[in-house]
Formats: sequence, structure tokens, C-alpha cells
Amino acid sequence: MTASHQPSGSLTTDKPLGMWRAGLAGGVTAIICCVGPTVLALIGVLSAASAFTLATGLYDQWHWVFSLAGLVVTAGLIWWALRRRRACTLPGVKKAWKRIAGALLIGLGTYLALYWITTWLGRLAS
Repeated sequence: MTASHQPSGSLTTDKPLGMWRAGLAGGVTAIICCVGPTVLALIGVLSAASAFTLATGLYDQWHWVFSLAGLVVTAGLIWWALRRRRACTLPGVKKAWKRIAGALLIGLGTYLALYWITTWLGRLAS
């Protein structure tokens, strides 16, 4: 057996838990209701006023769905990373709690930063 192969029952702790990937993906998913129309306006598919109207309508009525989807994406990516590490157990979660909390904070920070940017761009458009 080589050093790079672990027995099937052992914890693999040398693989990094993708807290940045999980946090960024979750944060972007949670705010896609505003980022999507903004990106479409920036590349010229929509006018700024249309993008503002679309983003406002999506955010006002569906923000909770997008926020929940962001949490689901983050949780799913954390679960997937823990499974790949063979650490999807209570001791494995306890060992990785700082990275899990980091992923959640990165997701929240991504959401807030993109919310601020899209709100600022919306003010410029109106």
C-alpha cells in the first residue's frame, strides 16, 4: 500500500474542506435574484431600468427562496466535502466545525457584498 492510498475505513484528513468554494457558491446562489439581472444589464441584454425592475420584483417576492437555496447549496457542498474526506460523522463534523462556520460566514459575506453592489448599481440606474 502506498502512502497516498488510505484504507477504506479511515478518515482522510489531508483533503481540504472547500469552505471558500462552499461559501462563495452559497452566497452567489442566495443573491442570484439580484446579480442575474445586474449581469444581464452589464452585458447589454437588458436595459438598466428593466434589470432594476426585474431584480426588485424577484427580491421582493422570492428572496426567501433564493436565500434558502443558498443555504442548501452551502450545506450540500459541505456534506459532499465531508463525505469525500470520510468524515461525515459527528466526530468528523466536530473536527471540521471551524471550517463549516467559515463556509457559512463566507457565504453571508458574499451575499452582503453582492447585495450592496447590486443596490448601489440599482441606485445609479434609477
